[in-house]
Amino acid sequence: MLNYTTGKVSEILDAKIIGKTDRVIKSVSIDSRSVAGGESVLFFAIVGQHHDGHRFVNELYSYHGVRAFVVSGLEDFSEQFPEATFLFVSDTLLALQKFASFHRKQFSYPVIGITGSNGKTIVKEWLSQLLSIDYQVVRSPKSFNSQVGVPLSVLQMDETYQIGLFEAGISLPNEMEKLKSIIEPVYGIFTNIGLAHQENFNDVKQKTLEKLKLFSNVQKLIYCKDHELIDSIIKTNGRIAAFTWGKTRKADIQVKKITQSNDSTTIQLVYKLSNYSFSIPFTDSASVENAMHCFSFLALYGLEPESILQRMNRLTPVAMRLELKEGINNCTLINDSYNSDIGSLIIALDFLLQQKQHSQRILILSDILQSGQAPNVLYADVARLIAEKKVDKIIGIGKDISQFANLFNIEKEFYLWTNEFLESFSRRQISNTAILLKGSRTFHFERISAVLERKAHRTVMEINLNALVHNLNYFRSLLKPDVKVMALVKAFSYGSGSFEIANLLQFHRVDYLGVAFADEGVALREAGITLPIIVLNPSFGTYELMIEYNLEPEIFNFSGLDEFVNILDRSGVGKYPVHIKIDSGMHRLGFTGSEVDELTNKLIKYSNIKVQSIFSHLAASEDLAHDEFTQKQIDTFNLISDKISSSIGYTPIKHLLNSAGIERFPQAQFNMVRLGIGLYGVSSIDQDKLQSVSTLKTHVIQVKQLKQGETVGYNRKGLITKPSTIATIPIGYADGLDRKLSNGNGKFLLNGKLVPTIGNISMDTCTIDATDVDVTEGDEVVIFGKNPTIFDIAKTIDTIPYEVLTSISRRVKRIYYQE
Repeated sequence: MLNYTTGKVSEILDAKIIGKTDRVIKSVSIDSRSVAGGESVLFFAIVGQHHDGHRFVNELYSYHGVRAFVVSGLEDFSEQFPEATFLFVSDTLLALQKFASFHRKQFSYPVIGITGSNGKTIVKEWLSQLLSIDYQVVRSPKSFNSQVGVPLSVLQMDETYQIGLFEAGISLPNEMEKLKSIIEPVYGIFTNIGLAHQENFNDVKQKTLEKLKLFSNVQKLIYCKDHELIDSIIKTNGRIAAFTWGKTRKADIQVKKITQSNDSTTIQLVYKLSNYSFSIPFTDSASVENAMHCFSFLALYGLEPESILQRMNRLTPVAMRLELKEGINNCTLINDSYNSDIGSLIIALDFLLQQKQHSQRILILSDILQSGQAPNVLYADVARLIAEKKVDKIIGIGKDISQFANLFNIEKEFYLWTNEFLESFSRRQISNTAILLKGSRTFHFERISAVLERKAHRTVMEINLNALVHNLNYFRSLLKPDVKVMALVKAFSYGSGSFEIANLLQFHRVDYLGVAFADEGVALREAGITLPIIVLNPSFGTYELMIEYNLEPEIFNFSGLDEFVNILDRSGVGKYPVHIKIDSGMHRLGFTGSEVDELTNKLIKYSNIKVQSIFSHLAASEDLAHDEFTQKQIDTFNLISDKISSSIGYTPIKHLLNSAGIERFPQAQFNMVRLGIGLYGVSSIDQDKLQSVSTLKTHVIQVKQLKQGETVGYNRKGLITKPSTIATIPIGYADGLDRKLSNGNGKFLLNGKLVPTIGNISMDTCTIDATDVDVTEGDEVVIFGKNPTIFDIAKTIDTIPYEVLTSISRRVKRIYYQE
């Protein structure tokens, strides 16, 4: 916890201060949506290309009790908010970094800085596991390694800790110097170098040199000597003292042999002329590399080899993601049940607070282990935190948290052990609630998750919320600063799930949502979505419902316009927002150029509507062959929309571009763009810039050995031509698996290999040829994701990715996760 006064912070930042200089600061925030602490919070109003923290000063002051702000610009907030303290700087991000850099220098305990293309977070979390036996460890929450994430991580440091672990990530040249000045590592770990974030660097060597800037003053840098580029650059540099591992004898720790079994890997090595061996419960090469980085640091730090070996044998998987699942009795379950510390608890509580579909929030929390704080201080902080995050009830599990039950002034239950809770729990006790499950691994909260999770068949669609936000930010980066974003969540959000995606988009402050039909909008409103929502295919019979739920109709013909106005008259509602659709050449829906005069006359006449936007739809924005036609559509829309605006006497929002249009026709952004399939990872020109959002996966439910001449499936279409192993998976055409993928046309990923279908796909099941793969019941099968991709599936069945995504049945359970 921080302990500064506003006067001291102004001195550190060399900032002009207006207001109290003795206001005590205990924490900082950059996000108005997750502020906790009220008067003891210092809010940094960060300015980005498409966001400005200054816009939320009023909200923070009026509704969250924040009274200390770091701001930039000349606007005088002090008159509007007389009780607040304002620190004026030229750049609020640089000010946050400067504050963190000062704070870092107040502590003399060692800090390890970690960078590389992959493995940063795993190495950090494993080192925390290995070191927490002897030391109080402060570390970056999750993957907080950016220009904002690093200062927020370092500002967690206080005198209760004994060692710090902070990761640093960059995507542009000249970023690492800033992170280095904040972290100031005593030791360094360079995990590896690869092609991640390569697009802004001339070559991999330039990126390697940039990352090495983090380690310019370290006592020792750990890296794998087998990485020739890293090794050669460090040798050439000559100023960085290295401690290496690798297969070569020249390494300080030589790896002699790596032996993999079904569920573990044994590593034999030589260190200081002695032979050692340890096993880890992982079989992939990345885990071996990560484990060796950790072993090397412990050896360098002076731990006895035998002690290191014992610790390495007990390494456990790192929970890299927080999952959102459908729970029992109309509940929503957030599962983050493999580690528990204050930093990750805050992140998980923020995610719980985003869930607007339930009015009740429950936290199930275990003891927080190895926090470094006295238990009474720790749980007082937890009690304050969950009150600020609007948790309605806590269920505490563990001896420590139960001892301090009196600190929690909300509805509460406490149990000493997980078994005790499970024995007393009844499914009828809980319904229509958002539940956060947050526990240390030793409490085995996966058993609680199994009870609270709604059961469904084993085929699931996993939705990567981080990837969706990445895609949103990519498209935002292509926009001019004041251009708004309408996100389309029609067709069950392209198969990804309506409310969950809409809720995330609302949290990330898109300007509008678009749905196809009124009932989709009603469902979003009933789940707590407050953003403006346009209904793109309204029917006359739903107009009254739309008015009741504050949904805004697309108007594309005169009969629809007249009918909506009549209903407004009967309802006594005035100035209701509508969206006028122009047919600029697609010839599907919309007013044509010849109808504009009559249209404008009606718009002027009807005083109970307001034209919120004028828009049209491009027919072939992704197709280079039709660019001349697309430009003609742009010109037509521009002409008609200007004529309407001139006639009605005001300028509505104008929007024309879809996902492909955003990428290919930046001159036609107008005031707003409509983002649809691009959100879900499909690009028309630059697929590498987007991330895959959806992964459809299932599991093997039975394995059979068949002889030559036997057949598989309906109509005996699957003929066995040699002794074969077939595996049955519980997914069929009722789940949205296209029957054209039958008989070897489709290939799915099983244990790292693509295997073909065999026989016809049936309603609920499908069979795959697993002859060349080691397979057992329960093995995971990926239908599409990273490999094969949704593009591979679409190409095989001669369709488009849109159809593949939207065809996945709602009976396939969606699991949402945030890494």
